[in-house]
Formats: sequence, structure tokens, C-alpha cells
Amino acid sequence: MSVGALLLCAGQGERLGLGMPKAAATLAGRPLFTWSLDALDRCPAVHAIVMVGPVRTLKDLAAASAAPTAKVAGWVEGGRERQHSVAKGLAALPADCTLVAVHDSARALVSPDCVARVIGAALEHGAALAAMPLEDTLKRATLDTVDATVTRAGLWRAQTPQVFRRDWLEAAHAAAQATATDDAALVEALGHRVHLVQGESTNFKITTADDLSLAEAWLAGAHGEDARWR
Repeated sequence: MSVGALLLCAGQGERLGLGMPKAAATLAGRPLFTWSLDALDRCPAVHAIVMVGPVRTLKDLAAASAAPTAKVAGWVEGGRERQHSVAKGLAALPADCTLVAVHDSARALVSPDCVARVIGAALEHGAALAAMPLEDTLKRATLDTVDATVTRAGLWRAQTPQVFRRDWLEAAHAAAQATATDDAALVEALGHRVHLVQGESTNFKITTADDLSLAEAWLAGAHGEDARWR
């Protein structure tokens, strides 16, 4: 079974306050998106990658940073919403890719091992995603006053990659009636079960300047990308 990956790079990154697409932000001397591109490239289970985002910017930055592009099978502009970007990426994937991994470039510290584990689970179950169990105590509140303490049992924080049978994902997008925050929600809406795979604490989403600083600090402490994947 051939596995294709969609690397979503279309986010504008307003909360980073950099005046550029989030994928173009600099992380440890490299464009943000190249970190997750490298992880997908290093994962033997991934056979083809479609880059979804500002094509000219992505191509120029990939060339300038010597990013690995041997597996890149297509470059497509992102859509207005995340779902539109995924749909455009799906249309550009090679026809023989029957399993699809969707990853947000904002989760720059994903490891090739995490990608491989989610793909392995999707091969067995048809759909899988990386996730982390919640550890914090949860409160339901009105404004700044606690109404109740909510049990965290059985609650997980969804991450990417999320990997699906291609026919399930295409059908889920075709049937979507509303905007969803991730692709798993669309696949779940069709009645398919999505398998949870233990993610990584470092696979957090870089949304704010503080997140970017945290990723920089982690990489500095890990002494670079190779240390991250040992």
C-alpha cells in the first residue's frame, strides 16, 4: 500500500505577529515547514508528499535551505479553510496513494517514528491519529468563576499526523456539512472508528511567539534535529 502525505502550510500565522505565512517563520535557522518536511522525508513509510500552501514562497525557501524534496510529488496553493486545503492536496496526490497522512507544518517537532507509528495503526484500522492524554485538571467556568470540575478520564489532545484510508477521507470531505477542526472529525462523522496512537509532548502546535520560543529552546537543549530523533 502506497502512502502519501499532505503537509499543510497555508496558515497565515497572525498570532505569531511576523507579517508572513506561519510556514515561512524561522525556527532554529530554518523555515518552520522544513522541519516537518524533513520528518516526513525520513519516514520510510511515506512514499510521496504534497506541499499545500503559498507555492512560490515554499519552493523558494525549500531551495534556499536545501530542504529534502525528493519525495515531493506536488505543490498546490492552500484553500480558504483547512478543509479546502486538504481537499486540494488530495486531488494532487498520486493515484496509487491509497493511504493518506495529513500533517500540520505548525507541528514542526514531529519525529519520523511518530509518523511511522500512526501510519502503522492506520494500515491496521483504516484511520488513526497521534494524540496525548490530558494531564491537567479541567474546570468549566462562567467568565472567571468555576462552575464545575470536569473529569479528564478518557480525554485526549489530538495532534497530527492523522492518517486515513484515502477513500474514507475523500468521502468524508465530500459529505462534510460544516467546518471541522480536524480531518478525524469528518471521518468520525461517517461512522468510522479512528484509532488513537500515543503522540509526543514535543509535537505541539506552534501558534504564538511563545510557542516558537519554546521550540527554539527545546532544539537548543536537544543539540539539533538528530538528537530529537534518537
